[in-house]
Amino acid sequence: MNVKNAEHIATAVSPEGYPNGNLPEIAMVGRSNVGKSSLINFLTKSKSLAKVGNTPGKTRVINFFNVENKLILVDLPGYGYAKVSESERKRWEKIVETYLNNRSQLCGIIMLVDIRHLPTELDEIMYRWIITMGKPHIIVATKADKVSRSHHQRLINEIRRTLDLAPGVPVIPVSATRKMGYSEVWSEIKKICMI
Repeated sequence: MNVKNAEHIATAVSPEGYPNGNLPEIAMVGRSNVGKSSLINFLTKSKSLAKVGNTPGKTRVINFFNVENKLILVDLPGYGYAKVSESERKRWEKIVETYLNNRSQLCGIIMLVDIRHLPTELDEIMYRWIITMGKPHIIVATKADKVSRSHHQRLINEIRRTLDLAPGVPVIPVSATRKMGYSEVWSEIKKICMI
């Protein structure tokens, strides 16, 4: 998709704050600091549409981004950041669960994992939850510029094995700095949302 117009349209912690309308939504899930905001900026060809924080666990709300009035990218709070209280972690989980379980506009999920590391136990739990939801999904392996291209397939195979992915689930290596994976991710999003 050749994106020329994208804008932040809402920040929410509960359904009352979700944007109105019927545009299809693609939710981004993943550990804190895995690169959700960077992926949104990459996909929308923006440097600062989604705020990229140096501090993991900074996103504690849901952010909605309208892309070309065709779909909405949804940045969900990251999981797995150790330096937060148990009560704060529970609050984040409730925000994410409420959105994923109740949002009728949700047409698919992008799960982000860091290509340099095996998916964690929390990633495995999240992926099992995605499977039980039955929503179309893809895996984006971020920070692909940090490892040699010659290692990508081996690392993707390890991600597939660890998460026990079905054969048809795409795993796409992405690097915003090297402009890698842009068209592949958009191709999958378009298939999922039928846009």
